[in-house]
Amino acid sequence: MTSANSLEPASPALDRASLRPDCGNCFALCCTAFGFSRSADFPVDKPAGSPCHNLAPDFSCTIHDTLRPRGFRGCTVFDCFGAGQNVSQGLFFGKSWIESPDTKSEMFAAFAAARQLHEMLWYLAEAQTRTFDPDASHRAAQLRNTIEQAVGGELSDVLSLDVQDLHSQVRLTLIEVSEEVRAAYLAAGDDHLESALKPGADLMGKNLRSRRLCGADLRGAYLIAADLRDSDLSGVDLLGADFRDARLDGADLLKALYVTQPQLNAAHGNHVTRLPADLKMPSHWQDA
Repeated sequence: MTSANSLEPASPALDRASLRPDCGNCFALCCTAFGFSRSADFPVDKPAGSPCHNLAPDFSCTIHDTLRPRGFRGCTVFDCFGAGQNVSQGLFFGKSWIESPDTKSEMFAAFAAARQLHEMLWYLAEAQTRTFDPDASHRAAQLRNTIEQAVGGELSDVLSLDVQDLHSQVRLTLIEVSEEVRAAYLAAGDDHLESALKPGADLMGKNLRSRRLCGADLRGAYLIAADLRDSDLSGVDLLGADFRDARLDGADLLKALYVTQPQLNAAHGNHVTRLPADLKMPSHWQDA
């Protein structure tokens, strides 16, 4: 843990490397705690708190290699940001909900909260590295420290945390850093396009191919099935943007803001798509 005077990241989230799923050390919490409804992402209904019917006794997935062809695309998009192994091995000391059925409800509640907290850590780590403002960096560090103290502490620390209030504080810091970073870029394009590039914009199916979108604020934008092939998204705020079925072939996201693995997993791209260094090309891009 960190000392009271230190704002260096505390265990278990020393950096983004620890914010990646380690399914081998998790009790399949994403396959049990959360529910889903039959849709384009799932072929069946599953109530929250019940194990998926594809779950093996050792907590592995019996159809892991064929999830997409079988209609479980939603499973391939989901990412817990490392919360699964932290809850399983840290907060519950490696004892599963099968071994101790009485811990099931608390474990699932802790996972739901920790998943949000770990995602916040992912964004805050980037905010610290992208800002040149010492005050903004300090605020991001303070928030990281608060979250890491909780997820690296006791179960009660996580369950008692006001996640929504913390989320609001993190959001303000991320927006502040975003404004600073985007100011260094010049968004180009016609007036009509520029007016459409705004937070929460409906850009579903929009043809944005080969565009220079640098510095745009697309936080929370709907980019479902949008064509972004060969476009430059440097300095674009993509916090919470919906990339389902978006085309990213040849796009440059190397310096885009707040990109996550789930966003990439939901999209389509190829081997020449430029990605941030700590994200990886989804396997279905290779298949395509």
